[in-house]
Amino acid sequence: MVDVPLAEDLLETMGVLRRHTRRAVGRPWTRDAVSGAQAELIRLVRRHPGISVADAAAELGVAANTVSTLVGSLVTAGLVRREPDPADRRVAHLHLSDDARGQVERWRDARVAAVTDALDDLTDRDRRAIAAALPALGRLADRLRPEDQ
Repeated sequence: MVDVPLAEDLLETMGVLRRHTRRAVGRPWTRDAVSGAQAELIRLVRRHPGISVADAAAELGVAANTVSTLVGSLVTAGLVRREPDPADRRVAHLHLSDDARGQVERWRDARVAAVTDALDDLTDRDRRAIAAALPALGRLADRLRPEDQ
């Protein structure tokens, strides 16, 4: 049975959580310096150093040429390095610059600290409920992944 109110409540709560976290911690870069799509690619490359352009496109659910365009601007900005695969020069592997990695990790650490502090203010029961919901939320996220990936 479809539970529209649950879906709406979940999306609203996730949006509020992200907005409050962003307001508490800020962004790793100003909106002028890095677009939302570029920031998403930077976060992906941080989690998967050496990811190929094609794999990044699949993970982000966009065309490879879109990622190539993002990579080009991030390389120009000195935030990403593009390294050719020695076995296949047509394949490029992506790595963050040292400065970009440090900035993203400081931002991630600040986000984790803010959420940890907020979790500390909750009851043990609330923290257990959130932890228990994580596997189901992961399965929900998997179901939302486009099928062509």
